[in-house]
Amino acid sequence: MARRVLHGVMMLAVLSLVAIPIRILAQSDEAQRIQDSMTVFNEIMGAPDKAIPNSVLSKAEGVAVFPGTIKGGFVIGGQHGRGILSARSTTAWSAPAFMSINGGSIGAQIGAQAVDVVLVVISKKGLQNLVNNEFKIGADAGVAAGPVGRDASASTDVSLRAEILSYSRSRGLFAGVNLNGASISSDDDANKRFYGKALKAADVLFNGLAGPTVPAAVKDWQSMLARYTTQTVTSK
Repeated sequence: MARRVLHGVMMLAVLSLVAIPIRILAQSDEAQRIQDSMTVFNEIMGAPDKAIPNSVLSKAEGVAVFPGTIKGGFVIGGQHGRGILSARSTTAWSAPAFMSINGGSIGAQIGAQAVDVVLVVISKKGLQNLVNNEFKIGADAGVAAGPVGRDASASTDVSLRAEILSYSRSRGLFAGVNLNGASISSDDDANKRFYGKALKAADVLFNGLAGPTVPAAVKDWQSMLARYTTQTVTSK
């Protein structure tokens, strides 16, 4: 009997030791997704004549990045991609919620090349729609190809009608893009792996995550967004 109890205790100990590395590995995968998103955004904003205009980012209520990778990554055209989304409050950017995108097509940019997609949400209504159970571009909110050029001004028509501005980068080209037909949803499994508890996108974006347990990757992402969006957000 004692031997069986000892065996059981040893098995539990072994399983716990195995579970810890698995959890760390899962967190590393999500942390890498955040890092890839930061790399994409920094590279896009590093080209002043081709970047997202300051006039757009100053109005941003949310920013989503879906970084492309050739191996198991994101190529739009009936494919699956993974990314992150953060919302801006009156004081700071939220921790990133992990998201997935499916379907859609961007025509000539499809192929073996990876595609990076950036969404800039410029209304609170658009942000709420985006974190709904499943958001379909072109059906659930006004989405338009975003203007390019850091010093350019978004057109009056786009500013008044679009709730979300969409961009893509492929083969070194960065431009506004039409993503009609693509659907975006919360990647609940990734949120749970990274944050250690069951969370939907809305929980992460609007309920707040703070304290010493927040991974360093989260703080780096928030700092980067703050650096590019320093102007005060006006009410929509």
